[in-house]
Amino acid sequence: MALLFHLAGFAQDWNYDFDVAKKKAASENKNILLVFSGSDWCARCIELERNVWQTEEFKAESKKSWVLLRADFLQKKGIPDPVDVNDMKIILAEKYNRDGFFPLIVFLDKNGRVLAKSGPQNFETATEYIDFFKGMTGK
Repeated sequence: MALLFHLAGFAQDWNYDFDVAKKKAASENKNILLVFSGSDWCARCIELERNVWQTEEFKAESKKSWVLLRADFLQKKGIPDPVDVNDMKIILAEKYNRDGFFPLIVFLDKNGRVLAKSGPQNFETATEYIDFFKGMTGK
């Protein structure tokens, strides 16, 4: 049981709904870190997941500094479903990632205004990404 509580303390709180993320950002006075990923097909996205998002260091910093929002575009197998224009990730892509870059990291203020955008960097550690993110937003 203690292990479960320990692991829960380090779980990431990724949001998948923009409105929920904005409300949380407003109530906590934080910026939103929006990540566009293809977690099951994009090599750089998978690398970021393993080397940054899942590290204890990033989890601890993100909990203090940002509201996490993910738009994950999974690979479709077989005949693709029609595009659902009401799907939150489609709405987010239409507004913040019209060129379809993956991965794409977008920092938003609590109202959803773009503060900064970046693709993946050639950093070795989560610490380098955290420092880069702080430099992008000044926080």
